[in-house]
Parts: sequence; C-alpha cells; structure tokens
Amino acid sequence: MTNTDSTPAPLEFAVTRNLVGTSDAARAEILADPGFGNHFTDHMVDICWSVKGGWHRPRVQPYGPIPLDPAAAVLHYSQTIFEGMKAYRHEDGSIWTFRPEANAARLQRSAQRLALPELPTEYFLESLKQLIAVDGAWVPTEEDQSLYIRPFMFAKEAFLGVRAAEKVAYYVIASPAGAYFPGGVKPISIWLSTDYARAGRGGTGAAKTGGNYASSLLPQAEAYAQGCAQVLFLDSSEGKYLEELGGMNVVLVYKDGRVVTPESPSILAGITLDSVLQLARDRGLQVEQRRVTLAEWQEGVASGDITEVFACGTAAVITPIAQLRNNEVTIGDADAPAGPLTMSLREELTDIQYGRRPDKHGWLTRLDA
Repeated sequence: MTNTDSTPAPLEFAVTRNLVGTSDAARAEILADPGFGNHFTDHMVDICWSVKGGWHRPRVQPYGPIPLDPAAAVLHYSQTIFEGMKAYRHEDGSIWTFRPEANAARLQRSAQRLALPELPTEYFLESLKQLIAVDGAWVPTEEDQSLYIRPFMFAKEAFLGVRAAEKVAYYVIASPAGAYFPGGVKPISIWLSTDYARAGRGGTGAAKTGGNYASSLLPQAEAYAQGCAQVLFLDSSEGKYLEELGGMNVVLVYKDGRVVTPESPSILAGITLDSVLQLARDRGLQVEQRRVTLAEWQEGVASGDITEVFACGTAAVITPIAQLRNNEVTIGDADAPAGPLTMSLREELTDIQYGRRPDKHGWLTRLDA
C-alpha cells in the first residue's frame, strides 16, 4: 500500500498525561542499571489508519495494554513490522536521534512488502518528537546509555480471510538501554546454523517484520545452548553464502584494508551497517558489499588475510566477533583485545551519536527542540 500524498497534512496530536507515572526516584533507580528492553517509559504514541480514513486520531497516551480483538489479522497472518532506534543525551542536556529518515524509509519499505500502509516520513519524525516531549526525562545521562525507541505497526482489523487488513495501528514505545550484551563490549562467539535459514528468495528477509525474528528464535536458542551470543545464517538456496546474524549484520576486515560485508536480497538493510561503511570510506578504506562464502571466511582467517570480524546493529552498535562455532573458525578469543579497526569505528560512530565529535554527514536530528 503506497502513500500517495507528497506533502501530507500535519497531524494534531492529542496528549493524555499518565497521572500515575513513574516517580523521579523510581526512574532514577531504573536508569542506574536499565539493562536492555526491561523497562518502559510512561507514555506511547498511537496513530490509526484505515482505508477510508487514512492516517488519523494521533495520540500520546499512558503506556499500557493494547485492546485487541481475537480475530485481529496480526494474530493470524503476522502482518506486522517495526523499527529500532535510539535517543541520545548530549553533554548540554539536549536529546538527539540518529538517521531517523533512514528508519522511516526502511519502515516504508517493510510496509510495502507486508501490504501495510506507508507512514509518511513527516508523521514518523513527529511521532518521535511527541514521545520525547513527554518522556524526555527517561533519556539516560550516563555515558554509552540511551533510550531505545521502538516504532511498530500491525494489522488490527478483525476478520478471518487471507487478504491485507484495512485497519492498521502504528505505535511508538521506548525503553532505557544499557549494553545489549551482558559484560559490555568484548569479543563474542557466534553459532553457525546449518539446519535453519532466516529467509528465502522472494521472502520477507529484507523487511523488518516479526516473522523473520520468530524464525530465528529456535536457532538462537541453539546458539545460547552452545555458549554463543548470536547465530549466523547462510543462504537458503545453497547453504554456502553468508547472510546475517539473528539481529545484526556481519563485517569482515582484511589485512590490506578492505572492509567486506555480505550482500543479498534477503538481508535487512542495516542503518548502522551503512553508517559504518561510510565511516570506513571516509578513511579511504575500500568497501565491498558482495556475496561472501563461508569458505572465504574460513580461508581468510587461516591465511591471515582476514584480521577482524564484527557484528553491527542499532542495539549493540558494533561488537567484535572472536569465534564462529559449529565450524570452528577462530580469530581470537573472548579474553583477547578486539581488533583496532573494529573498536576505532565503534568509537567514532558513538562519538557522533553522543555529540562528542562533529556530525559531518548530517545524521543527527534533535528531538527536544
């Protein structure tokens, strides 16, 4: 479903304050050790869509349960998409987010693939600002903490029949976030899945939809059982090309300075990945997005041509990979220091996000202005 309005009419948000929200003392206690995805702010954004009414009834309201008919299409046909992004507190107290237009565009691409309406970029950006206007106090002040923001959309029309729903809901919720991986930034082991594929040709792999993550849960549990932090998927056709991790992209660093990441129609286009590759280009490094075989990784590590491997995504930012298990490709170990380029790119990216160095690409958008 394509949005045909080139300049959509502004939305007037109704705001209902949460009168029994979290106290300042309780919020401070949460922010002292937020974990990841464990606590939620006091409010959420809600915008309705229907075939007849378009986007309407925008609201900021108290965070709480969503009433849903048992026949809602999302429960039966998985017509749902989402985004993940963060709000950062800068030293002067202002609140910013990183490349939100890219998140809006990816949500639109996901909507198109799942036969959902495309939320205009202007509405997407305004929904973020509206939530921060009431919940800005939830953005942590501690270094390397942030407020994780989760916009999502789902089919709420009640019916049984396989077709695109004609009533949809868009929400935004937020959660204060510390480190994604317990123990902070250190090399991790990942598990190679040889029995399962994340997505197939012509499927929904390039969309950020719940079903993709549901299909990764069993192999992810297998990875946890093997003492690994993430699972790596191969292509579903031949089982020899690298795809992505359960929730992140993977990047190989070669000793000659090349930075290589897998390319496939079934890989979700990562905004963090795109940013990291741009920072690598800014340094004069050769960046390659192409098909990459598992054998290339194996042989590159064995020969010393591949010197670093890392994962990247919104939640974890950049995380070094030390070992690929179920294939026994070892780059280092959990106690060895992470690769210099991996950590240098991570530092540069987070410095931009937190306002510690110049934003040369205009990636930051202020949310509390």
